[in-house]
Amino acid sequence: MKVSIFDVAGPIMVGPSSSHTAGACKIGQIARALFRGTPTNVKFYLYGSFATVYQGHATDKALLAGVMKLWTSDSNIRNAFEIAKEKKIEYEFIPFKISTPEHHPNTVRIILENRNRKLSVVGSSLGGGNVKITQINNVPIDLEIMAGRFFSIIIGHENAPKVLDPLYEKLKEWGSAIANSQTCSVKKNSVTILNIEGFIPKLPQVLELEKLPGIQFVRALTKLLKY
Repeated sequence: MKVSIFDVAGPIMVGPSSSHTAGACKIGQIARALFRGTPTNVKFYLYGSFATVYQGHATDKALLAGVMKLWTSDSNIRNAFEIAKEKKIEYEFIPFKISTPEHHPNTVRIILENRNRKLSVVGSSLGGGNVKITQINNVPIDLEIMAGRFFSIIIGHENAPKVLDPLYEKLKEWGSAIANSQTCSVKKNSVTILNIEGFIPKLPQVLELEKLPGIQFVRALTKLLKY
């Protein structure tokens, strides 16, 4: 069952387009959150209108900025190429101007690599800052999220009843309020996105959450404070 996550305040973003810029940045953030560590090489396979207008609408810069964990509202999105060069991240944009029926008109496959691992994520920008993740490492999935005012974390966990209850208790103990959530399950594994307000977990808290039984990983969509 698909459950959409909507931030009624709307996206806070750098333009020119919510679908081609804010949405693209959010897809990049999600891909990076799912990738453990820092990628040294990123390929962006662009479909539909992403392939035809990605330069004029700054989709390329927004995707790359998201992979580097920049907020959708960060003015440094326009400097994404220069920042990637400083971080020694190699990148390539590969447009496919003819889309197939399974691809939404604003779709990208992002492949992130370093010497230890490789990850593939397929996502589409639906407009208004809404994005959908449809594949993780070629496994079909159906997650929607909106660029907006909430702090978001992605949790990989066992597909079991009440496995997230201890995690919810920790967040409550720290003063974090869950605005909304969405879970997608594939066989024995699940992925949950939480939108949080109030206390924002820092790196030590996230590492503590990862140690809870049944939790496989916890990732933030944006850069975490270390202390």
